[in-house]
Amino acid sequence: MAELQVAIVSVDRSVWSGAAKNVVLKTVEGDMGILPGHEPVLAMLSDGPVRIDPVDEDPRLFAVHGGFFSLDGNRIQILAEIAEAAEDIDLQRAKAAKERIGTPEQDDAEDVAALHRAETRIEVAMRQQGL
Repeated sequence: MAELQVAIVSVDRSVWSGAAKNVVLKTVEGDMGILPGHEPVLAMLSDGPVRIDPVDEDPRLFAVHGGFFSLDGNRIQILAEIAEAAEDIDLQRAKAAKERIGTPEQDDAEDVAALHRAETRIEVAMRQQGL
């Protein structure tokens, strides 16, 4: 059976690597599913969940904020500004951050980006917990 070799790297650390059956991630153009044998791709990532189905483990979820990914010869490199495994996300902290930010002004790029990060963390943590 063909496999994907996947690595998720954030600016400050390696987040996860291993063999996978498939990967689903969110690009600026929409969701994308990748299976072994997929043609090469280089794309910008959007804030959103990344789901990896490892070969010998349960599915893994990650919150990814910005960056890009490349796929070539069944090797996926996900290079993110921020990436977090679902089990490392504090759901209550993410909800508090979202509440604290409220509804930012559209021209306040920093608050808009912080809101997107909080919403992505909440989505990933809740999916991990089956909520």
